[in-house]
Amino acid sequence: MAHNRQEAEEATDRIQEYREGGSLKGKAAKGFLWSGLNNSTMQVLNAVFGIILAQKLNQEDYGLIGMLTIFTLIANSLQDSGFVVSLTNKRDATHADYNSVFWFNVVVSITLYVILYTCAPLIATFFDEPILTSLSRYYFLGFVIASLSIVPRALLFRHIRQKELAIMGMVSLLVSGCVGITMAYCGMAYWGLATQTLVFNIMVTILSWTMSRWRPSRQVSMRPIREMFGFSSKMLITNIFNQVNNNIFSILLGRLYTKVEVGTYTQANKWNTMGSSTITGMVQGVAQPTFVQVGDDHERLRRTFSKMLRFTCLVSFPVMFGLSLVAPEFILVLLPAKWLPSAHLMRILCIGGAFLPIATLYFNLIIARGKSDIYMWNVIAQGCAILLSTLLIHRFCSPVTISISWWHHTVSCIDMMVVSYVIIIMSWTFLWHHFLYREIHYPLRSAIKDIAPFMLISVATMTATYLITSPISNIHLLLATRIATAATVYIIIIRCTHVQILQECIKYIWHKKKGKK
Repeated sequence: MAHNRQEAEEATDRIQEYREGGSLKGKAAKGFLWSGLNNSTMQVLNAVFGIILAQKLNQEDYGLIGMLTIFTLIANSLQDSGFVVSLTNKRDATHADYNSVFWFNVVVSITLYVILYTCAPLIATFFDEPILTSLSRYYFLGFVIASLSIVPRALLFRHIRQKELAIMGMVSLLVSGCVGITMAYCGMAYWGLATQTLVFNIMVTILSWTMSRWRPSRQVSMRPIREMFGFSSKMLITNIFNQVNNNIFSILLGRLYTKVEVGTYTQANKWNTMGSSTITGMVQGVAQPTFVQVGDDHERLRRTFSKMLRFTCLVSFPVMFGLSLVAPEFILVLLPAKWLPSAHLMRILCIGGAFLPIATLYFNLIIARGKSDIYMWNVIAQGCAILLSTLLIHRFCSPVTISISWWHHTVSCIDMMVVSYVIIIMSWTFLWHHFLYREIHYPLRSAIKDIAPFMLISVATMTATYLITSPISNIHLLLATRIATAATVYIIIIRCTHVQILQECIKYIWHKKKGKK
């Protein structure tokens, strides 16, 4: 009966897709594949460039750029102003809408650059780093250049053209990475890191204009801006708080501690972000436009969300828990020994990183339903919780030494801050679900049924891998063995338990191959 019901639901989906003029399921699946290829390839390239740069640069170099990152990210949010999401949600968006947003972004970005250029000495004084005056003025040029690519990329995103976005990202990263490495090895240190960002934005702008073939016109109307302002203003506030949430430690550590601690955390968070953003980017690139196209059919929305949730968990938990498992070996093998203090922070962050793609899927459906206010207040509340817990720990904490048998570790105040951050990220999933249930009536027990098996299998896999490989003393062999063992054990368990979403993925890829033949 369950099998027949599933076939009936899929038949209903196919009829609906036919009426919409195309296979939404096929577009979403293709989008997932290209988005996954894009994000995984970019993170591999990022990892390669990061390893090479880490050989030459030190904690202070990364710390200086880490102190400036939050300002650039907030400026990017301000110049976007939430209009890109508004354009994606607007089913009848016209050239006039895109044109108005383009010129609005350009004007706002130039205005912001002038403000930040003027405030550069204040930023340097805040962090007590005089070099930040000239470095920030150079580094902040990146978001002015990036403003030119926002609308062309929004067009590609709206139509789920992940193949073009993938090519654009990979080429831009390859060129900018080579420039950054060359400058670093020529002794330009943090200037090389700043230039790498600028070159990346330049390449993205050139390629986005080439691939989208969109061009602005001189006839500008403010009417589309006024129509979208209610929704986009909430997205703007939300994006700013999102950037603060994601970079709160770079700000606080830069103020409360030294640039060495900032650099250590930045390095740990960089590898965590590479892992989680690969999966998050894959979800982000497909989820919202797919939910928008599904429309108001709640039953179909529930089925679509459930499939996406299971696929996200299938990938997110083993990747991020696995990265947490191998963090010390990963750092020791790929980076100089000076970066080893980053390993334990990376291990903690990766646990929370496993839940970020799940949260991304949740709030994309909420945004697609037009509830930007729910998204906004949720992110603001989360940011306040993270900030409050961090300040309380800094105020009252003292290092604690934990001794368990042969294992001894001193838990610092920074460790406690990161643990608190991870706990908040994980627990917030339940709050996201509360609001999702109000939109499409997707029960919590169904979500737990979709999430729990993959989380438990991943925990069991990493535990078994740790026990099997712990006798190995050679660090290179240990890293390779743990990766191979974890991947093998996870795949075997998934196949033996007949996980449906994996079978659906294999079935889709197999049919695509047969179709090509």
